[in-house]
Amino acid sequence: MSVPVLLLEAAGPESEALARAAAASGHPVHAITDAATLASYSGELRQLLAGCLVTDFTRPDQAAADITGYGRRIDAKALLTVNEYLTDVAARSCAALGLPGNDPERAAAARNKALMATAFEAGHVTTPRTTIVADLRELQVLREAGAVGFPCVVKPADGAGSAGVTVVTGPDELEPAWHAARAARGMYGMPRDERVLVQDHVQGREFSVESVTQRGLTSHLCITRKHTTGGIHRVELGHTLPVHLPAAAEHALLEQAVRAIAAVGIHNGATHTELVLGRDGRCTVLEIGARLGAGHIGVLMHHALGIDPWRTLWDIALGRPVTLTPARGGYATVRFLTTPHAGRLIAVTGLPEVTTTIPAVRVRANAGAHVAPATSNRGRLGHVIVTGHDQRAVDEQADRILRQITVTVAPESRT
Repeated sequence: MSVPVLLLEAAGPESEALARAAAASGHPVHAITDAATLASYSGELRQLLAGCLVTDFTRPDQAAADITGYGRRIDAKALLTVNEYLTDVAARSCAALGLPGNDPERAAAARNKALMATAFEAGHVTTPRTTIVADLRELQVLREAGAVGFPCVVKPADGAGSAGVTVVTGPDELEPAWHAARAARGMYGMPRDERVLVQDHVQGREFSVESVTQRGLTSHLCITRKHTTGGIHRVELGHTLPVHLPAAAEHALLEQAVRAIAAVGIHNGATHTELVLGRDGRCTVLEIGARLGAGHIGVLMHHALGIDPWRTLWDIALGRPVTLTPARGGYATVRFLTTPHAGRLIAVTGLPEVTTTIPAVRVRANAGAHVAPATSNRGRLGHVIVTGHDQRAVDEQADRILRQITVTVAPESRT
C-alpha cells in the first residue's frame, strides 16, 4: 500500500538510496532539510520527492515541532534518517507522531559522545576510560596531576566522521588536540556541546557491527572490518564485509554491540557500533550511531549478502515485519582515495573500469579543487568497490587497484 513517508535529509549517498527505495515502492517521499542544503539538491533528487519541508535545525526543538506538524498534515506513516546529526530530532519527531522510532529520552546519547559515555557506563558496556573536560585549563590541570595517560584519544563531544579526533602520544600534543576538537564543525549550524573527551587509546583490530532493531528485538546483519590510517588521525580508508571470526571473538563483539544498543535506547532502526578487539580477546566499544553505517556499508551489504538495507529500514519504520536472511554468500569491500599532499588537484588516473566485480568507481573531487591529506572522513576524494566470492581475493584485488591509481596534485602558489 502506498503511504506518505518522511525522510530527514535526502542529500548524501545513503539518504538518496533511501529516497529511491521508498519511491520505487510507490511511497510519496517528503524530505526535511534546511534552506542551504535544499539548494544543493540535484534535479534527479528533486524529481524523486513528493514534497519538502524547509526547517531550521539550529533550533532543534522548533525543527521537531515543524516536522511533527508537517507529518500530521500529510498523514505520514513513517519517518527515517541516516544522517548522523539528525538522529536525535528523528527520535523525538517519531515519538510525537506515534511512529516507530527510538527512545526520545535517550536518543541524544547516540549522538553526543559525552552522554554516550555516561549511558555506556550505566549499561555495563566495555568502553575506554573516558574523561570529559569543559575547558583547556581543566585539561591542563588533569595533565599536571598525571591523570591523563598516553597514548590517548582526544575528540569532540558531538563530532562525526572522525572530524576533530586526534591520537595524542605525549603532553605537548594535548593542547593542539584540544583546539582541533573544538574547531570541528558539524552540519546545519546546530548548537554544539563544546566539551571534549579524553579517552584511553585502545590497541587492537577495528570492526563495526551492523544491526537492525525492531520493537526492541535486535538482529545483526554482519561484522565489518575497518581499514584506518595510522598516525595522529584515524581516517577510515576502507571497509570489508562480512568478516568471519572465531566464535569467541564474534560472541564478544556481538554481546557488546547488544549492550550498547540497549544503553542508548534503540527500539526501531539501524545501528552501527564501532569496536576494537584486542589481542587478549577483550572487546571495547568506541561509539555507536543510531543509523545505517556510512561509507557505503549499505551498498556493500547489498552486493555481498543480497540484503536490501534501505527497504529493510522502511519496513521497520512502517511497522512491517522484516526478512533478513542473506540471499547470497559473497564479500564486498570499499577503498577510499586520498592524497598525501596538499595542493590543487590535477588528475586522478589509473581508475579501473566498472565491471560486474567492480560495481562502483567514483571520484568526487573535481580537477582544480584544493585537496589535502585527509584528517577526517570528509577529506576522502573518491572510492572503489570490489565484490567477489573469496574475502582474501576481494581485499587483494582492491589493494592492487588502489596501488594502480595515481592522484596528481600541484602545489598551490603562495602570494
